[in-house]
Amino acid sequence: MPIVYMDDIVIMGDDTKGIDSLNKYLQKHFQIKNFGSLKYFLGIEVIMSKKDILLLQRKYILDLLSETGMLRCKSINFSMNVNMKLLPNQGELLENIGRYERLVEKLNYLTVTRPNITVAASIVCQIF
Repeated sequence: MPIVYMDDIVIMGDDTKGIDSLNKYLQKHFQIKNFGSLKYFLGIEVIMSKKDILLLQRKYILDLLSETGMLRCKSINFSMNVNMKLLPNQGELLENIGRYERLVEKLNYLTVTRPNITVAASIVCQIF
């Protein structure tokens, strides 16, 4: 008998009968846990109303700012050159490239709910 482990699955829709039917089918064939209404999934907070679904990454952002020592920093507005090209032999070498890579990965994931940082995140990804 094969063993399958699935970490997370989200079932959403406006067909409550269909969702109930799918849940019953899954419970009949698999050992599952139903945690009820979705509140938090893969670092994304989910707030549902009758009209809208709001996706936030507030905790994710706070954790990121804390990890980088920028939690108490003030934000500023600035323009970024979208035509900027990063060159391999330009500037100083980073002491900890792994830390930079993790930060870039986290910024990329943040674009899920913050599309306004997509251009900046893609520019810092050019180094890889």
